[in-house]
Formats: sequence, structure tokens, C-alpha cells
Amino acid sequence: MTAAATTTAPPASAMALAGLRVIEMGQLIAGPFCGKTLGDFGADVVKIEPPGSGDPLRNWRLLQDGTSVWWQVQSRNKRSLALDLRASEGQDIARRLIAEADVLIENFRPGTLEAWGLGPDALHALNPGLVILRISGYGQTGPYRDLPGFGAIGEAMGGLRHLTAEPGRVPVRVGVSIGDTLAALHGALGILVALYHRKVHGGPGQVIDVALHEAVFNVMESLIPEYSAFGVVREPAGSALPGIAPSNAYPCTDGWVLVAGNGDSIFKRLMDAIGRPDLGQAPDLASNAGRVARVDEIDAAIAAWSREHSVQQVLDALAAARVPAGKVYTARDIAEDPHYRARDMLLSQTTRDGHTLEVPGIVPKLSGTPGAVRGSAPRLGDDTNAILAEAGLTADQIDLLRRKGVVQ
Repeated sequence: MTAAATTTAPPASAMALAGLRVIEMGQLIAGPFCGKTLGDFGADVVKIEPPGSGDPLRNWRLLQDGTSVWWQVQSRNKRSLALDLRASEGQDIARRLIAEADVLIENFRPGTLEAWGLGPDALHALNPGLVILRISGYGQTGPYRDLPGFGAIGEAMGGLRHLTAEPGRVPVRVGVSIGDTLAALHGALGILVALYHRKVHGGPGQVIDVALHEAVFNVMESLIPEYSAFGVVREPAGSALPGIAPSNAYPCTDGWVLVAGNGDSIFKRLMDAIGRPDLGQAPDLASNAGRVARVDEIDAAIAAWSREHSVQQVLDALAAARVPAGKVYTARDIAEDPHYRARDMLLSQTTRDGHTLEVPGIVPKLSGTPGAVRGSAPRLGDDTNAILAEAGLTADQIDLLRRKGVVQ
């Protein structure tokens, strides 16, 4: 395995979000992924976790020395404060921290913050400029607001799960927690928009309300306009791109290859490459509408050619013909791919327990103020003392809170 790239973190003051103070509440994926995104670009992210157990993501999937390797990605560039938000003393500490913060991220069920006396009205009275991101299953309003909602349910309600299947087969999961991640990225966008409004236009802090299903629905392309205009309900199409041809997965002797030959000139080059210039020169196939009408015939022609060759032979031939194509990557393919490494998308990170781990690089890439992995993911409560001291608590006060179990 080729060595992963390492990054030298720039000075904190040189990063795009340097000086931005973020309090992250909640757990698992959506809220914490948003916090990770801000932290990658220099924000000081204080992650509040319950004492004793911490964020459940610490124990999800494969563990190394008792800690999830997923945690090492999701919580890099953060500081951990083990604080019991159910205790009145914990809520008081949260108020002290939030009073000096720019952003609060939470992904509890609607009403949880209000029950703790930490609702937006109370927090904005304390800190008028505070930007509050609230991620939940169904949003803070509407008839479903109090229902429990996870990313998988958001993917279903947002329209995605209906399309992720072969025709007539059971809907399948995308393979990652895409509903949570889409909500997190929409949340990060909302935070930056609200901060821009606050800084440039002098506006007050705002509440950003992100529902998991709405984040998914927002990327569903022409799903609703097609239904509105034509009464068409888009159905699952497997690996094909409905209404755009040819674009599909095709069999090879040793796997599958994805081919996107749907541009008019690209289609002609593709047909020449597979030995079917007759299709490439057919007048009725010169545009997408005609190709869609004969898509089964075109797909059969491409498959007849591809199944006689290996994936690499197909990729080489189509690269020479300037036709977009790619193999279906596994984790091993990614780890061994020179392009990933050339773009610093595989970074070497040392965990707090001393393990060297490859982790995904920073996205997006900024030319002047790039992101960086400035610190590995914290152990539970690693930063409790430092954070509380910054908030003005004395060593005796911190020790008393620890004895009470309010902090760890």
C-alpha cells in the first residue's frame, strides 16, 4: 500500500473559519458531520457528550482498542466536553459556553432544548447573534415534527429509496448514511449563509431548521416537476439513468464498468469504439430523444462488446475514444488509486491512542485557506478541564462538578 499523505496544519489564524466558536450538541451522524465540516476549515468545535457513554458513534462498526475508526473521522478537529445536559448545573454551563459562541449545532428531537431551558428564545436573549442549527427528522414544525426520524426514514420520505432498486425489486439502501450527510451539508450551508448575513448586513442570529427528508428531497432533480407536468411517477431503473442514454453499468469478464456515452458526439465515438458505427451514424440516434427510444438496443450492443473484455481493457479503449467511463471502486481500489493520493484525499492521522490510520482528506479544496486535520478525534472528556477553565470555572468548581457526575 502506498503511503498516505500527511498534512501540516496551517496556523489557526490562517484558516477560513479561524475564530469561529461552535458548540456541537447531539450525536451520531447529521449534527456531528456538520461540526466536522466546520472544524476542517478552522472552527473551534466544542463537542458536548454525556458523561460515561459519550456519543454512541464511538462504538459503531469496527473498533480499534474499543473505539470506532469511524469516530476518528467524524470527530477530528473537535474538543470533547463530557457534560450532563439533563442536570441543571450542566444546563448552566451550556449557557455560559453558548453565551460566547457563534454557532450552536443540535440534532435532538424537537422540544428537547426547550425542555432544558435552552430553546432559541432563551438563547437569543442571552446571545442575540447566535446562529442555531437544528437538524431533525421532520423539522421543527408540521404534523410530523414529534415523530422519531432517522436518516433512513428521511431517505424514504424524500423519495430516494423508491428509486434505489432494480425494477420490481426491494428498495435498497444507498450504502452510506446519505440522508444524514445531506442534512449536515445543508446545515453547514445554512450556517455560513446566516453568518454572512450577520456580518455583512448586521442581521441578528437565526434558527436554521433542517429536516432530514427535506435535505434528501432537495436533490431529487426533476422528480416533482415531471409528476406535476405529466403525471409521471419516476420508477426504479437500477444502474441506468432514466431518460438519458446511454448511461448504465455493463458487464465485463472480471466485473462491471460504468459508461456515460449520452452526449451526442460522445455517443458516436462510443459506437465507433465498440465496432458499431452503424448505430453511431443512425440519424434517429443523433439526439438523446431518439437514443432513449432505442435504449434497450443500444445497451445490448454495448454489453455485447464489454462482456468480451476485462474492465481495464474497456477503460483503456474508452479513454482513447474520450468516452467517460469508470470502474466500480471498492475500499481497496480507493486506497491504491494514485489519483486519490495525488489530490491528498487519503491522509495519515495518528489517533490519541497512538495508532496510525488513513482517513479521508478535506473537501472542498480552497486555494488560499485550505482545510486541514489539526487534531485527532478526542477521547471522552479529553478537553473538559480546559473548556470549563476557559468559561471561567475554577479548579475547585470543576472538581465539585466531577464528583457530582455533571462532568467527566
